[in-house]
Amino acid sequence: MSTTLLPISPTTGIVRDTASTKGRTRTVSPELCASRHLHYGRIILDATDAPLTIETAGHETGFVCMKGAATLAVAGGQTYAVTPYDTLYVPRQSTVVVTPGEGGCDIAEISAPVERPHPVQFVKYADVLQDAGLHFKAGGPGAKRELSILIGKNVESGRILCGITFSEPGNWTSWPPHEHAQMLEEAYLYVEMPPPGFGVQFVFNDNQQPELATFVREGDVVMIPQGYHPNVAAPGGQVNFLWMMAAIREDEDRQFGVVNVHPDFAAGGSGLDPGKARK
Repeated sequence: MSTTLLPISPTTGIVRDTASTKGRTRTVSPELCASRHLHYGRIILDATDAPLTIETAGHETGFVCMKGAATLAVAGGQTYAVTPYDTLYVPRQSTVVVTPGEGGCDIAEISAPVERPHPVQFVKYADVLQDAGLHFKAGGPGAKRELSILIGKNVESGRILCGITFSEPGNWTSWPPHEHAQMLEEAYLYVEMPPPGFGVQFVFNDNQQPELATFVREGDVVMIPQGYHPNVAAPGGQVNFLWMMAAIREDEDRQFGVVNVHPDFAAGGSGLDPGKARK
């Protein structure tokens, strides 16, 4: 596996329009952009497409249904029916067969290399919405958003975490600015932002000279291997994203909500405490 981190730039820090190609695509990996362990791709199938077989090899993998419906069959195990935001965690050295539903399917594939296997685990989005430790609101005036943790303290894994955030119209998210580069690298996949909606994403270590300040639209991915990373929606629209993280050290660093808030804005805390690990 690669541990050399490419510097953040408009070339290595942004992948545009990642949901535009049918079939299975892989658009985030250490060879392509600014990540160490995190991989991301998309599985987009029409209803008439043949089932797709995936070998996870040395990666643990989270499959998050973004649109449509599918069945995911794990070799030697069960078959799981998924609809939007249902999530299946599959360990390394597994075989998964994806069969699209009647309207086709669009699935985000999030993975990272790990040494240890963990059990197959299925997360129903409807159940997440009923759990106050997995689904909660954060932020004050101008920065209100709703978070749902899909793979976090509810799932046993080695590196990966993921969830989804929906902002209120015109609001900031990931505010106050925070960073977690010693423990976790991250990427944001922007979702449910139909045209002409857009947001602006910042990634910076020095707030006088951001490494990245860019427009983002549905389907784009911004890499956050380090640095503070607030974003803001255009007036009247939302900035919504699937956040994907990989721990730097397997197991030890896989902790949601353990962040460093920018000292200029640290007085109110991060707002992420409800999502931290259960005691």
